[in-house]
Amino acid sequence: MKPISLTDLILNPDGSVYHLNLLPEDLAEQIILVGDPGRVARISDCFEEVELKKQNREFVTHTGRYKGKRITALSTGIGTDNIDIVLNELDALVNVDLKKRIPKPGHTSLNLIRIGTSGALQPGIIPGTRILTRIAGGFDGLYHFYRDPSGHNLKDLSAAFMEHTAWGTDLSKPYFIKGSGHLHSLLSERGTESGITISTPGFYAPQIRSIRLDPYDPELLTRIGSFRYEGMRVQNFEMESSALYALSALLNHQAVTVCIAIANRITLEFLEEYHSAVDGLILHVLEKLTEND
Repeated sequence: MKPISLTDLILNPDGSVYHLNLLPEDLAEQIILVGDPGRVARISDCFEEVELKKQNREFVTHTGRYKGKRITALSTGIGTDNIDIVLNELDALVNVDLKKRIPKPGHTSLNLIRIGTSGALQPGIIPGTRILTRIAGGFDGLYHFYRDPSGHNLKDLSAAFMEHTAWGTDLSKPYFIKGSGHLHSLLSERGTESGITISTPGFYAPQIRSIRLDPYDPELLTRIGSFRYEGMRVQNFEMESSALYALSALLNHQAVTVCIAIANRITLEFLEEYHSAVDGLILHVLEKLTEND
C-alpha cells in the first residue's frame, strides 16, 4: 500500500496531526465538540480528572474523565471549513498509522456530539429551547468536494427544498445528511425540538441578516421556515453541522448536534443570558454519555 504523502497528511515534528496538535493517545472515543474555545474549560471543569490540555490556534483540547468515562472536549472554531480540518484529523488519529502513513486494517468509530448555539426559524421555539439535529442541511458546498459512493446526500429532500425556496442558481447547491440515530435517541428528552438544521457559510447575509449589505434573497428566511419534508421542519440556523454530518457519514463515525436556541429569527426574541442554558446542556450530554456505564 502506497503511504499517504507528506503534503496530504501533514504532521508536526513530534508526530502530532498538523492543526489539532494531537497524538493518538490524547484522544478519547467520546468527543464533545464546541465552537467557542472558552467553552472547552466549561466542560472539563465538570471532569473529576483532567489528563490533557493542548491548544493550537482556535483548537483547544481537554481530555479527562467524567464518572469514570474518558471524554475529550475539543473546540472547532466557527464554520464548516474548520470542521473539514477537525474531522479529517480526528479520523487520522484513530484510523491511520501515523508512523507508517497508511490506513489501519480495522476501523474505529468515534462518537461526536456537537454542543452549540443557534437561531430558531419557527415562531413557537422560545429562546433557551434545546434543538436536536436529525438532518443537517448545508449551504456551504463542502460535501460536494468529496466523492460519496454510498450516496449519503438526501437528493429528494434537496430537490424539494430548492423548489420550495426558489433556490438561486448562483448559489451553492444545498445538501442534506442524516445524523446518528443512536446519538439522537440518546439525547432526546421532553421539551427538546428536533428536525432539520441548516448550516450556512456565514453569519450575516447567508443567514439573511443585514447591517449595511443586503442579502441575496431577503425573502428566503420566510420560505425556509415554511418548508416541510416528511413531517419535519427547518428548526434553526447554525454554521457547522452540515460538514460534521457529511464527513462523519463518509468516514463512518457517529455524529449529532444539539444546540440552544439563543435567538428566534422570526419573533426577534434574543436570550441575552444564555450561558446557564449552555452549562445545563453540557451536564445533560455528560450524564447521557455515562448513564449506561
